[in-house]
Amino acid sequence: MQISLNYGRSGLTVNFPDDWEVRVIRKIPMPVIPSPEEAVRQALERGVGAPSLSTIASRAKNACILICDITRPVPNGLVLPPLIKGLMGSGMDPGNIQILVATGLHRPNEGKELEELIGDPWVLETVPVSNHFARRLEDHVEVGRTKEGVKVLLDKRFVSAHLRIVIGLVEPHFMAGYSGGRKVVMPGVAHESTITALHTAKYFEHPKSANCVIDGNPLHEAQMEVLRLVGQTYAVNTVIDEFRRLSFVNFGEIEKSHLEAVSFVRPYVEIPVMEKFHTVVTSAAGYPLDRTYYQTVKGMVGAMDLLEPGGDLFIVSEISEGFGSPEYREAQRRLVELGPDRFLEEILPREHALIDEWQTEMQLKPMRIGRIHLYTRGLTEEERRLTGVRVIEDLEGEIEESVGRSGKRKVVVVPEGPYVVPIYKGS
Repeated sequence: MQISLNYGRSGLTVNFPDDWEVRVIRKIPMPVIPSPEEAVRQALERGVGAPSLSTIASRAKNACILICDITRPVPNGLVLPPLIKGLMGSGMDPGNIQILVATGLHRPNEGKELEELIGDPWVLETVPVSNHFARRLEDHVEVGRTKEGVKVLLDKRFVSAHLRIVIGLVEPHFMAGYSGGRKVVMPGVAHESTITALHTAKYFEHPKSANCVIDGNPLHEAQMEVLRLVGQTYAVNTVIDEFRRLSFVNFGEIEKSHLEAVSFVRPYVEIPVMEKFHTVVTSAAGYPLDRTYYQTVKGMVGAMDLLEPGGDLFIVSEISEGFGSPEYREAQRRLVELGPDRFLEEILPREHALIDEWQTEMQLKPMRIGRIHLYTRGLTEEERRLTGVRVIEDLEGEIEESVGRSGKRKVVVVPEGPYVVPIYKGS
């Protein structure tokens, strides 16, 4: 049996013996919108918990539109042109429509990469497009404090806009439950001090800080607090299928419209399973998510509910861009030097996390269950040592050895990686 895993742009084919029991976990087939451009236009005129875009825009002098960075395959090329034309049609000058790339603490997207992210040259020619820089204090303004006293600093271009709109992709997220909506604001356009205060171990060691969990998720609740401090904000929410075709789109008040999108996508991406497996094979979702080792961790966490204690989790990731930020590299160095237990002991008391160490913390979760094996053609030898997992060269051979150790000719495969989440329902 041959199965293609998401890996870079082209995929990676893995061969499994015909006498093995191979279970493949995919999204439930999703509806595909036949006329996506028309669906976007209709969504903008049917606000969820809000008036239509044309009604809202007629009351505003300017607008700030947040978009996710290059790590997420948001269909901006579908959404941005009708959204901007709708604002202009309501009398807004295009110079007063600001697009802001909600980078969080990720690097900026520029040049050809920005063109790819925006998805339509007309947009770049018509309205100003800028990146958010989380470490520039002068770009931010305080909007208040959370109930725990965290000072919330957000990009002042977004805060001061008469009309605030975010565009997001709603998919499982290993910390916030689901991506999109409020997450585009925080961490998307938050200052580093706010991000690090809301990304500490006390949030992520909570059992409900997990894939597909909204209710009781402490990060989600903190993000909602941030939204309420900002004030009225709207969202365009999109959902795509396994082949990245538009399956759902809506527009409206940010919380209500986001929850409607979450309700839509849940039955397709949350896959109940009744058993755990010794040998699990998954991906880091392919391009654009698998460009760094930092993002690869999401694939490990996404499949961990399938892994029986002491089992083997194999993940494939192209890692074409390298390891990640210098801060993440340092966090991984500490993990390798200290070991998982001491690393966690070190970070638990922090009131502000060190930048990107939260991704290392999330890697601890699957590591507590079993052995992690990474197949990649990226990374230097030094970087491979810093992964904290076993980097392998012969994927099929290593999988066969794992199956041999288990004593069962059985394997489970999740080709799409973290975009679909198996949830263990057994006893």
